[in-house]
Amino acid sequence: MKFLRVLCVIWGLIIPSLALDREAFTFTHYDLNVRVEPEQQRLGVRGRITLRNDSANPQKRIALQISSTLDWKSIQIGGQAVDFVTHEYTSDIDHTGALSEAIVTLPREVPPKGTIELDVGYEGIIPLDATRLTRIGVPEEKAKHTDWDQISKSFTAVRGIGYVAWYPVATESANLSEGNSLFETVGRWKARETEAGLKIRLVEAGETSANLPRLFCNGKGGAQTHEQMGRSSLVQSEYSFDPLDFSVPLFVIGGYDALARPSLNISFLPGHKPGAENYALAADLAFPLVVEWFGATRQKAETVELADPEAAPFESGGTLLMPLGSTDSTRYELTAVHQLTHAAFNSPRPWIYEGLAHFAQALEREQQDGRRAALAFMGGHRSAIAETEKALLAAHAQNVAANESLINTSIEEFYRSKAMYVWWMLRDMVGDTALKKALAAYHSDRDKESAYVQRLIEAQTDHDLEWFFDDWVYRDRGLPDFRVESAYPRAKVGGGYIVTITIENLGDAGAEVPVTLRMEGGEVTRRLEVHAKSKAAARIEAPSTPQEVIVNDGGVPETDLSNNVFKIPPPVVAK
Repeated sequence: MKFLRVLCVIWGLIIPSLALDREAFTFTHYDLNVRVEPEQQRLGVRGRITLRNDSANPQKRIALQISSTLDWKSIQIGGQAVDFVTHEYTSDIDHTGALSEAIVTLPREVPPKGTIELDVGYEGIIPLDATRLTRIGVPEEKAKHTDWDQISKSFTAVRGIGYVAWYPVATESANLSEGNSLFETVGRWKARETEAGLKIRLVEAGETSANLPRLFCNGKGGAQTHEQMGRSSLVQSEYSFDPLDFSVPLFVIGGYDALARPSLNISFLPGHKPGAENYALAADLAFPLVVEWFGATRQKAETVELADPEAAPFESGGTLLMPLGSTDSTRYELTAVHQLTHAAFNSPRPWIYEGLAHFAQALEREQQDGRRAALAFMGGHRSAIAETEKALLAAHAQNVAANESLINTSIEEFYRSKAMYVWWMLRDMVGDTALKKALAAYHSDRDKESAYVQRLIEAQTDHDLEWFFDDWVYRDRGLPDFRVESAYPRAKVGGGYIVTITIENLGDAGAEVPVTLRMEGGEVTRRLEVHAKSKAAARIEAPSTPQEVIVNDGGVPETDLSNNVFKIPPPVVAK
């Protein structure tokens, strides 16, 4: 009988959690006091969170999640403790691969669009932990260079959701071994929380040293106060994210020196000034290009050095965490132009925000080494896009409703790399001047419907871009596949040739593609609009003997590049 009672209690805890809608509530505001103690790897948080029921049903229970190495200590409403149970919830939105989840039973139901305030307290440690990567087969040493988040005496750097749940969140489980599950889950969270506000008072408590640590967070604010308490010191700062937008809140603590430039601030570790100066030079060189295309930066970009020289860089808004030991100037230039573009141009849409930053990198390569260098840079992204499209084609066969258009995708290869190509193709279609004017007219707060950008660009040109946006932005139609079907040269009276070229697009997306006719002593290029599953023809004059036709110079991503060249047989000479 005792066993049955225990079993009933266990099922009483499990069954409600199974039926729980973890994403019913939106966190509309955080007001948190965060105390960090590096010597103990400890994090302690007290504060208030405000939640709104965005589901269609009244809710009596709320899920609150933090990293599995943190423990819930108290949850109250109006000064009164509320009932909650905690358990470990497997999810890869945290570097440990699990969350400490509190299921809170509310004293009354929260109706749809109703709000509730909770006072919360939790604490624990944040050690270096790459469990979520090692359990899917990533070598431990490599995994630590990716999941480098930790609080430690020598160095502290902690990112937010998707890395470490150091502030309360609520999502369904995400699994790195299940395709795009993690990115989809984090993407849904960011979309729900874009208008949320977050205010944190960050306190670093540690032993006094000759080099006081600098405490850094990527929110607004940051004025620091130092308080001496015997052998200990407190460094305090207040930061806000209003709104949170797509930012991932993070904080870093270290014995940094500083280097200021007009376009950015660099925080570097002692002895690493040459690396900081190299990156500063790259930013100085990239800055004019960014201003020319995207306008003046809205805020100074911030670069903070990571202690691990092999750590994977991380960017959130205009803040970049990265090692500073590289001597690769090209790498620094690409990184700097990406960072500064984020600091200059904001958008709530990832395909615009990230796509333009990658597009800026292609522009930078073109500025430094010409169009071929830019196309080579973009070509490094093409195979990943093609493979992703191939995988999605199989998904479409299983689910006709599957859709990963740029306006709603959570796939990085799409909203970063494919979007980069979209901006490059638009530039080739409408020209630099028209696209720059359209970008200058963009206002993120007015981008309320998907056709907003299309209309801005069309206002600067006579192009009808509906077909292009329909194939590339509003729907996921895959990629084009161009082939030169034929090329017929006809001799002209007085010398030279007229070559009639027919291009076929075997793919499901159309594009305006360059067609180049090579001949003895030169070449001529024309642009040709070729829609999906269609053909188009062009007539090009050749003053000398035509030799071959090439469709697509690499500025349009396509599934098959092997059929893009057509050799023209030598003209028959009459005897």
